[in-house]
Amino acid sequence: QVQLVESGGGLVQPGGSLRLSCAASGFTLDYYAIAWFRQAPGKQREGVSCIASSDGSTYYADSVKGRFAISVDNAKNTVYLQMNSLKPEDTAVYYCGRGGMVCERSASYYYTGAYFGSWGQGTQVTVSS
Repeated sequence: QVQLVESGGGLVQPGGSLRLSCAASGFTLDYYAIAWFRQAPGKQREGVSCIASSDGSTYYADSVKGRFAISVDNAKNTVYLQMNSLKPEDTAVYYCGRGGMVCERSASYYYTGAYFGSWGQGTQVTVSS
């Protein structure tokens, strides 16, 4: 059974850091891209970052470039999202989803998450003082 489980969210002050985990089971990350999306109340789901082990491709939304870093541990079948210099506008529920074999470079590919599936339950990130 294909499953993704997110963890690592919490409450952090502006400027702080969090590391999110996306643990995969039922398939190997060697052949699939994993993307992080987020959804704030009243807003559309937004693609944040993507990583693919097959070709090493990655993607970052402009809003998180230089602050977030995505990585994969194939031995643990887990993808991580290191989030630094967090801002209140980063507050959202963060989800990971399984995509194709590579991460597309176009931002439009990540607008709605339509190309990804097997979503986890999400983890809440709140950035507030």
